[in-house]
Amino acid sequence: MTQTQVAILGSGNIGTDLMLKVLRLSSVLQMGVLAGIDEQSEGLARARGLGVSTTDRGLDGLMTMPEWRDIRIVFDATSANAHARHDELCRRHGKRIIDLTPAAIGPYCVPVVNLDSQLDRPNLNMVTCGGQATIPIVHAVRRVADRVVYAEIVASMSSRSAGPGTRANIDEATRTTARGIEVVGGAEKGKAVIILNPAEPPLIMRNTVYILSVGASQAAIETSVAEMISRVQRYVPGYRLKHSVQFEEYGPGRALHIPALGSVHGLRSTVFLEVEGAAHYLPAYAGNLDIMTSAGLHAAERIAQIGQRQS
Repeated sequence: MTQTQVAILGSGNIGTDLMLKVLRLSSVLQMGVLAGIDEQSEGLARARGLGVSTTDRGLDGLMTMPEWRDIRIVFDATSANAHARHDELCRRHGKRIIDLTPAAIGPYCVPVVNLDSQLDRPNLNMVTCGGQATIPIVHAVRRVADRVVYAEIVASMSSRSAGPGTRANIDEATRTTARGIEVVGGAEKGKAVIILNPAEPPLIMRNTVYILSVGASQAAIETSVAEMISRVQRYVPGYRLKHSVQFEEYGPGRALHIPALGSVHGLRSTVFLEVEGAAHYLPAYAGNLDIMTSAGLHAAERIAQIGQRQS
């Protein structure tokens, strides 16, 4: 079977982990070039040791390489600020883009929720690691409820797993996650809190999802959440429910006050998750890295499979 050539922009934690996933896991994609901007970066050194072509001149350098002609999909693992230019240039040259920054130029994509409706788009934005971990749960409740009035997520990850790019993007990541909770998850109002935990030894990624819904039973929510977790586990095996779903009812005589919404009623579901990484590059505690690169890989493979069937 002919493989689809891909390039990765960014030789930091996310780009390097994604490169290793393409090399080790994918029978659909072929690793073409890893492009960074630091000649001494560990990611570029790792790529060269594995026989992968590299450039330390970013996208500009990549476009001068002979491999550029055969590249079909470009993963952007740089920064939200850099992505705007990368998007413009890649589109001009007819390259599909999987955006792993929180730039949100393309539509938000969470594979288990809306990938099928986005497969023909030139740029897919993979939201954020917190979004990939929690938006499926918000959607799981929304699909069995009349309304999801409010959803709030708290994503906590080890500070060791957050490189310079992640830290530079933290404000954009928070805003993008909150918006993704609404646009993809289906909440009328979304909020995101992202925590870089400095604890030693490093802690595994943990996510807490609070959802206030109307018109769904506890049993329906539990079943929907369990099914959604099983679907995510197909491409992120370390994704799991940490505790049974917790419920609290806010009826007519007991309102829940939410800033910007006022007093609201409904069923509050609290879902506790953890994400253990596959340790392709960073240790297993870096589940935040693993779920982001796994989602990007999954999306690219689906795009590639369709392209291969059509050619």
